[in-house]
Amino acid sequence: MSESASFVDPAFLARFGLTRINAIDYFLHPLNPFRTKAKTSNEVLGMQGINIGTLMQWGTGARPGPLPLDQGEDEYRVALSRLTGEQYELLPMSTNIEGMTPQQMSALFTIRHVHRTSHNHTTVLGIYYILEGVIYKSPTVRGLMKANIARTLAGLSEACDALSVCARYDPSSGYSWKFDPDEDDDEDNKFYSSIQEKRKRRQRQILDNRRPGERTAEEEEGIRASEAIDRILSRLSKSDVVVKGKPII
Repeated sequence: MSESASFVDPAFLARFGLTRINAIDYFLHPLNPFRTKAKTSNEVLGMQGINIGTLMQWGTGARPGPLPLDQGEDEYRVALSRLTGEQYELLPMSTNIEGMTPQQMSALFTIRHVHRTSHNHTTVLGIYYILEGVIYKSPTVRGLMKANIARTLAGLSEACDALSVCARYDPSSGYSWKFDPDEDDDEDNKFYSSIQEKRKRRQRQILDNRRPGERTAEEEEGIRASEAIDRILSRLSKSDVVVKGKPII
């Protein structure tokens, strides 16, 4: 089942509300898709009339009732530990959550699905939580990492797409960046661009003046192509079409 699925029963919530006393009963709702199809120890105790509410009201032989909520939960966990099989445990409410009011903390319940083989040995099968009456499956570490990596890669892809639009290329000066295509170049930008162009032309002149043995095959090919382009441009500049504006027939 997808980790984004959820379950809520408005009729149950409207009739009984949702507290730590009946959170397990709400999770064991027959229509809840997250609950196991096997018979759980919680249902075995329920058929015996044992739940957190009855333990708070009547207590046990060692602890006669009425009991406060925390002691009732402790006795319920002790009763579950005597049975084996699949069980649902209501985890204790955390008292170290900063910035949360008691009302907000009471709206969150964490339930652990375990398989108990002995009094002291359990295997965790899943973690679920109930938030404002809606049951969710807790995401796995793998799922969290996958989502975070996908979100990071999506951000990097958008950044690369945005930067690619700002890239400019000129055959004489190479690549440059212009992040605001609508802004006009002021004097400082023109001065900076002229300095960059002069520097690149100087580097190209140094490259062209090297002896043939000092240049690579790629550099030689680039120089020959550049000289050919210069010759073509020179001929075009002296042609009648360009100089006198004669039409081409």
